Amino acid sequence: MDNFCFNCGSLLDKEASFCLKCGTKVNLGKKDMNTLVKLARKVRAQNDNKYLSGKPSKRYTGKDNENESDKKAEDKVLIIVSKLVADMVNCPSGSFIMGSKAPLNPKVTTRDGELGRYDDEIQHKVIFTKSFKIGKYPITQIEYAAVMGKNPSKFKGVFRPVESVSWYEAKAFCKKLNTKYPEFLPSGYRFDLPTEAQWEYACRAGTTASLNNNKDLTTTNGFCENLDEVGWYNKNSNGKTHPVGRKRPNAWGVYDMHGNVWEWCRDYYGDYVETDEKDPLGAFEGSYRVLRGGSWHFKALGCRSAIRNRNFPDKKSNRIGFRLAIVPIK
Repeated sequence: MDNFCFNCGSLLDKEASFCLKCGTKVNLGKKDMNTLVKLARKVRAQNDNKYLSGKPSKRYTGKDNENESDKKAEDKVLIIVSKLVADMVNCPSGSFIMGSKAPLNPKVTTRDGELGRYDDEIQHKVIFTKSFKIGKYPITQIEYAAVMGKNPSKFKGVFRPVESVSWYEAKAFCKKLNTKYPEFLPSGYRFDLPTEAQWEYACRAGTTASLNNNKDLTTTNGFCENLDEVGWYNKNSNGKTHPVGRKRPNAWGVYDMHGNVWEWCRDYYGDYVETDEKDPLGAFEGSYRVLRGGSWHFKALGCRSAIRNRNFPDKKSNRIGFRLAIVPIK
C-alpha cells in the first residue's frame, strides 16, 4: 500500500516524495504511519470503557503475547481509515439553491431551463446551520475491503470506487466505523451517508451551472467536453469504472461527483418542497433511497449536479457505490 499514490493510484518510485503522474505529495512516510498508529492506539486505549460498553479492547493491550500478525493487520486498517478521514473535505455552514432551473414556459418545446432537467428538481433554498465533512472521493475498494473484509466489485482495482453494494451495506460500513473508530470523530458528529441536500451542496461547492466546474451541458446524449473535464460517463468510460481522482475536482477539492458510480444518500426519495429548508433530512418514509451523481454507464443528462435517482435499498449494481460523510448527530 505504501508504494501507491493515494490520489491517482499510480505506482510510486521508492525514493520519490511526490507522485510523478499527478504531482500529489506522498503524505504518509513510514515514520508518519508509525506515529499515526501509536496515536490511534493511545486514544483507543483511553476510550475503551466509553466506546466499547465497558469491555477492554483485546487488540492493543501492550502485552508481549499479543498476536503480532493481528496487530499488523489492524495497523494497516488504521492507516487506511486514518487517511480516509484525514482527506475528508469540510463543507461549511451556509446556504445554496438546490435543484435546477425550470423553463419559463413548460409548454414551449424550446427549453430555456437547464438542459436535461427533470421535473423532480424543483429549486428551493437549503440552509445548513452546522458544517459537515464529505469524502474527497467515493469509497474505494481498498477502503471497503479493509473495513468490511470483502470486495464485491465487478471492476476490480484498489483505487476504483467500490460498487455492487446495497444501501444497507453502505450503512453497515458507516456503522462499523462508528463502532470501531470513534476516536476519529469530533464531538457531536458521526459517520454516515450524506443526505441528498448535503450531497448536492458538497457537489456544487458554490456553483450554479449544470456541472460543478460551473459549466453547462452542451448535449444530453452525446459527448460533452464540459462533462469530460469532471466525470466518467457513457461517452468516455469505455464501459467501466475508473480509479478515483483522475478528473478535475470542484472548488472545494471534492472529486468524482459526476459519473463513475451513482452514490447512495441517507434519505428516502420524495418530492422537494418549494419553501426554504433548514438542515433537511428528506422524506420521512418511502420505498426507495436516493442515488446521486450519475455513473460510467449513464448519458450526460444523468450526470448533472441536480440529477436525482432512486432505487430499492437492497439493490446492488456495478453502477452504484457510495461516499462517506461526517455529519452532526442532531
